[in-house]
Amino acid sequence: MSDKYDSLKLKNQLCFPLYAVSNLITRKYKPLLDQLDLTYTQYIVMMVLWEKKQVNEKCLCDALVLKTNTLAPLLKKLEVKGYIQKSKDPGDERNLVISLTETGARLQDRALCVPKCISQEFCLSPEEAVALYRILYKMLDQERNRVQA
Repeated sequence: MSDKYDSLKLKNQLCFPLYAVSNLITRKYKPLLDQLDLTYTQYIVMMVLWEKKQVNEKCLCDALVLKTNTLAPLLKKLEVKGYIQKSKDPGDERNLVISLTETGARLQDRALCVPKCISQEFCLSPEEAVALYRILYKMLDQERNRVQA
């Protein structure tokens, strides 16, 4: 017989395993990123910049699903480390442009081992990894579409 409180049991919550796995993954990244002098959120900022070299703040917020007030202190710390440079967009002074520096670009080579090390931590088949990736991005895309509407 079903209990009226079944929906409030931890084992029945989708959010809990997502939260717990997210924390687990972040903890697994920590020793690898400590060697690069990066936090996880600084690392994901750097991944966007390694790919694009230069991006405006709004695009970076959108790509990382972060708010400006969360991103601003990350950018300040990365700038102090010499990994990025911030400047005003000459076409629109209200926009901030973030650019990868040579020092930041060199860090990319040192980070090459991180994805492989992390993937070895979890026993997922390639098919399972792709399925999980698709489901998680489906959830993210739905939220992005909701926010943009």
